[in-house]
Amino acid sequence: MSETTGTPLLEMRNISKTFGAVKALRDVSLSAWPGEVHALMGENGAGKSTLMKVLSGAYVADRGGEILVDGRPMPTGDPKEARARGIAVIYQELSLAPNLSVAENIFLGREPASRGMVNRRGMSARAQPVLERLGVDFAPGTRVASLSLGERQLVEIARALASDARIIVMDEPTTSLTSRETERLFGVIEALTAQGIAIVYISHRMDEIYRLSDRCSVLRDGGYVGTLTRDELSARKLVSMMVGRDLSSFYKKDHVAVDSPRNVVLKVEGMSDGRLVSDCSFEVHEGEVLGISGLVGSGRTELARLIYGADPASAGKVWLNGTEVTPKSPREALSHGIVYLTEDRKALGLFLDMSIQQNISICVLQADAGRGGVLNFRAAAERAGRAIRDLGIKTPSARLNVGALSGGNQQKVLLARLLEAKPKVVILDEPTRGVDVGAKSEIYRLIDALAREGLAVVMISSELPEIVGVADRVLVMRDGHIAGEVRAAPGKPVEQEEIMTLSTGSAA
Repeated sequence: MSETTGTPLLEMRNISKTFGAVKALRDVSLSAWPGEVHALMGENGAGKSTLMKVLSGAYVADRGGEILVDGRPMPTGDPKEARARGIAVIYQELSLAPNLSVAENIFLGREPASRGMVNRRGMSARAQPVLERLGVDFAPGTRVASLSLGERQLVEIARALASDARIIVMDEPTTSLTSRETERLFGVIEALTAQGIAIVYISHRMDEIYRLSDRCSVLRDGGYVGTLTRDELSARKLVSMMVGRDLSSFYKKDHVAVDSPRNVVLKVEGMSDGRLVSDCSFEVHEGEVLGISGLVGSGRTELARLIYGADPASAGKVWLNGTEVTPKSPREALSHGIVYLTEDRKALGLFLDMSIQQNISICVLQADAGRGGVLNFRAAAERAGRAIRDLGIKTPSARLNVGALSGGNQQKVLLARLLEAKPKVVILDEPTRGVDVGAKSEIYRLIDALAREGLAVVMISSELPEIVGVADRVLVMRDGHIAGEVRAAPGKPVEQEEIMTLSTGSAA
C-alpha cells in the first residue's frame, strides 16, 4: 500500500440514505488511497451494500453527504459519471452474459464499431492486453459459459480494467470459489494494488480480511463504528465492533463434551463411492458435535451426500442407534431421521420464489394433508410462525418469498425445515457460508442447543476457528479418506495446527 498521505483517491463524507421511514445509512464516511485494500465489514443489513450503491451511482445520497474522487466532488445518483471517474463494482452475483464471449462481456455496452458494425476483431485485440494484465489462460473469444466461477470473476475484473477503473469494489468475491481460485484472486488483487488501484473489499471471512486489508472499516445498523489498521486487527475487536458484544460469547458450547460410554447414534462403516471417497468409517455419539475438516476437494461434501443417500455408494453401511439403515435416497434418509443441510442453499436447498412458510413445510406436507389431500394451511402458518420466533428469522411476514431474505435468514429457514422433520442426526455442510457475523453466532447457538437435546450433529466447515470453536472432536479428510482425528483434552482445546498438518499431509 502507498503511504496514506496527501489526498485520498476516494473520500465519502457523511453519507446518509433514507428509504421512507428507514434510515439505511447515517453519516457514514469512508476513504481509500491508491494501492490500498480497504475492507468493509458488518452484519447483513449494516448498510454496506447501500453505501456501495451510493458510490456506484445507483442511489442518490441524502443532503449533506458528498463523494470526492481525487479531491474533486462527484454527484451521486449518476452511474455514468461514476464509471467515468473510474469506479467499478463487482457484485457477489456476477452480471455476465454467459452465451457471449469474454471480449463481448468486457466491452458490453461499449463495443468498438467500424462502419456502423461491431468490430469483433478490434474488440478481441483490445481485450487481449487486459487479460494478459491479469495473467489469465483463456482467450478473448472463449465463451463465458465454459469458464469456472473463478475465471468469470476475472472477466468481471477485466471489464473494470478495460473501463480504466481506479477504484474497484469487490462484494464477497470468494463465496463460490475453490481454494485454488481464491488464491488466484488474491494474487490478482495484490497485482492491482501494486498498479495503484484502490480496492474496497467486502467480506464476512476474517482470514481474508487479515491477509488482504491495509485498513478495515466497520458498519453497524447503518452507522459508522470505526476503522482499524492492519496492526490493530483482531477477531476480538472486529466481532465487538460488528455485533456489539465480546468474542467470548461468540462461539457457544454449553453442551457437555462426549464421554465414550454415551450412546452411538450414527455409525458409518467403509463408506466409498469408487471415485472421491474411500473407506471412511466413524461414529457420532448422542449429544456430540463432530466436525469434519479438510481442504477443498478432500471429499467432505461427497462423504456427507453418500451418508444421506443423495449420491450412490459403491460400498459402505450406515447404522442408526444400532440398526442398519444405509439410505439409498434422501427420502429414505429423512424417514430414518437423518437430515442434511447442503452447502449451496440457493441452488440445492431453498425454493427462492416460494414463501418462508412453504419452504419450512415442504418436508412435512404429508402431515398437513387432511381429507382428500387438502392442506391444513393453519398448521403450516403456525409452524412457520414458531420457526420465525424460535430461530430469530428477521422478516415482516411468513408469506415473504425466501429470495428476499438475507443470507443468514435464508440459512435459518433451511435449518427450520430440517428441524421440522424431528431428526436424530443433523449433517450441516458449511452452515455459516455467506452469512454475517451476527447470524453465525446465532447458528452456533442453535448447533449447541441441538447437541444439548441429545442429537448427533455432524458439521463440515472450511473455517478452522469455527470448527475448533464449535466441535467436540474433528475428523480430518485428505484425498477422499479420513487422515486422522483431533480431539480436545482437559484444559487443552482442539489445535488448528494439528488439523492443518493432517489436512496437508505435512507430518509425512
